[in-house]
Amino acid sequence: MEIIAEHKRILEEAERFARTELENDPTGHDWWHVRRVVRMAERLAAQEGADAFICALAALLHDVADEKLNESKESGLRKADDWLDGQPLDEESRRHVLEIIATMSYNAGANPPMRTLEGQVVQDADRLDAIGAIAIARTFLYAGWIGHPIYDPDLPPRDAMTPKEYRRDKSTAINHFYEKLLKLKDKINTASAREIAEERHRYMEQYVERFLSEWEGRS
Repeated sequence: MEIIAEHKRILEEAERFARTELENDPTGHDWWHVRRVVRMAERLAAQEGADAFICALAALLHDVADEKLNESKESGLRKADDWLDGQPLDEESRRHVLEIIATMSYNAGANPPMRTLEGQVVQDADRLDAIGAIAIARTFLYAGWIGHPIYDPDLPPRDAMTPKEYRRDKSTAINHFYEKLLKLKDKINTASAREIAEERHRYMEQYVERFLSEWEGRS
């Protein structure tokens, strides 16, 4: 679906807004993460027949509103909503974008399925950035930022947890693979993204196997 000129101007403003908000982020949710998610969302939207404008706009704003990067989920969504209010955007599109960014996070696996194809596409694009080679780098960056160790054999991965426990309890970078990243492949929505996720998932599995082998001195 072609993006009209007015929508292009909104996307350009959204890009400037997201870059200003996130260009100095130290957690792995920086502007370049957003740019990768936008590009993947555009690719998936074309393959799945989703609204390219809604997908790109939601992808640009999704981490501006992320509760990890704001005082609360509500304050993050309010920031995105205030920005959208200043754009020449129809009410249906504004609500659609807000719905996507409010419900797309992993949240310890507790969020309901995405309601629309556009939501599925943006969620898949974001999750694909948490599967594969770049995901490995982002995992260690985030673990260091929150003060978690690389690995601790005495601290096993958690099988089940509430969203609050997922955010606040102590874990490790390697545990994060078991607690989230290696689960994402089976939570992908679209066929186009699933194909990409399969290959990236195998790469992460091989990495974790190699890490543990080196940790034990077997290789």
